[in-house]
Order: sequence, then structure tokens, then C-alpha cells
Amino acid sequence: MAAAALCRRFSSALRLTRAAWGGPFASSFRLTFNVPHKNAVRVELLPACSSIHTSWHRNGLEEFFDDPKNWGKIEVKSGDSWTVEQLRGKSSEDLHKLWYVLLKERNMLLTMEQEAKRQRLPMPSPERLEKVKDSMDRMDHVIQEREDALRLLQTGQEKERPGEWRHNFLGRTFWYEFKEWPIPWHLNARHNRKRFYFLPRVNRFNRLELEKYLRKEARRKNLEKKKEKMLKEKFPHLATQFQS
Repeated sequence: MAAAALCRRFSSALRLTRAAWGGPFASSFRLTFNVPHKNAVRVELLPACSSIHTSWHRNGLEEFFDDPKNWGKIEVKSGDSWTVEQLRGKSSEDLHKLWYVLLKERNMLLTMEQEAKRQRLPMPSPERLEKVKDSMDRMDHVIQEREDALRLLQTGQEKERPGEWRHNFLGRTFWYEFKEWPIPWHLNARHNRKRFYFLPRVNRFNRLELEKYLRKEARRKNLEKKKEKMLKEKFPHLATQFQS
């Protein structure tokens, strides 16, 4: 009788095992055989492990907005933009990190600008956006200087792609980049159709174009001087402050 009872318990345990393996929680199901014996066997099924690493670092939408302490203020204190001399003294790794810091700051300021427009309110210290843009432009200039210096050291070429200054049929100067062709240039009909020269009668129009450009620049400088003079007369206290 004892053997029959043991067989019935063992068969019921096997049925539970089959049901557990077929269920939705088969991977995390823990099964224990309760066999009435002094050396009881305990079998546990561990949950499946994943070999994919995922990061738990999550930032909310508040990262796109300014510090809540600055909300409602008319003016927010901020530092000056990065100069070219300061950026030249940093390593490439530091420039890479600083670029993403400025990019995050720029996204935040653009979000605040749009939010201020939506609420029809003035943006606090809008000059911060100009400072960030100037810093990023100067960083691009410094990185381009390093790439040009490395290219000059390795290949002796100033530009990324070798070329030369040429004239089109209108007499305008442009930089022509050399290209690779499957056939020599003197046998290439497509290349020979290009005109890298201009006729002498175009010289008059080139002089008129240069004269127009010089007059435009002189007019722009005169307008800037008049505007500066008008601001000094309108705000004399600010003029003395800047001069001191």
C-alpha cells in the first residue's frame, strides 16, 4: 500500500511538471518534489537570463527646460562665450565633451524660446543662445584648423580635395576640385566642353560688379556708424559705461 501511495504522489508531481512547462510562466516556475523520503530531491527552474546590456540612465522631459529657479525671471546670469584661444588649449577629447554640453544647452534654450513665444512672454536673457551659437561656431573653426594642419603635415594639401583656382565663362573666380576620370582629360569630351576661360569683353562687367560690391559695403558701414551715434545720443549713460 505504501508503494502504491508513493507511485500516485510521483505521478501527480509529473502532471504538475508538464502543466508548468506548458504554461506562460514556465521559465520562472519553481517545482519541488515532495517525496516522503529522507533524501528528498528538490529541483528548481531558474528564470531565463538575458545577455543584452541595457542602461537604466533615463532623463525626463525636464532636461529640455531651464532650471525652475530661473522661471519667471527677467534676467539670468550666464558666463561669456568660449573664445578661440581658450578652445585651442583643450584636447580633442575635451572638445568632444564640450560640444555635447553646448548642444544640450542649445536645445534647452531653443525650447525655452519657443515656450516664451507660445505664452507671449519675453525670454529671460536671450543673449545666452547667441553665446552658445558663437561657442559652437568657434569650436568648428578650431577643429577645422587641426584637420587642416594634420592634412598639411601628411599630404601637403591645404584643401580636403586637391584643386586650383579657375575662372568660369563669366570671369568669376571659383575653386575647382580635381576629380578622378576613367579616361585621360584630353580624350574626355565631357571635360573638354567645360570652359575655364572668359572673353575680354567680360572685364567691364567684372569691374561694375566689384564697384557694386564696394558701394554696398560702404553703405552698410555708414548705416552702422549712424546707428551707433543715435544710440549714444539716446542712452548717454550706457555710452559712458562702455567707454570706462
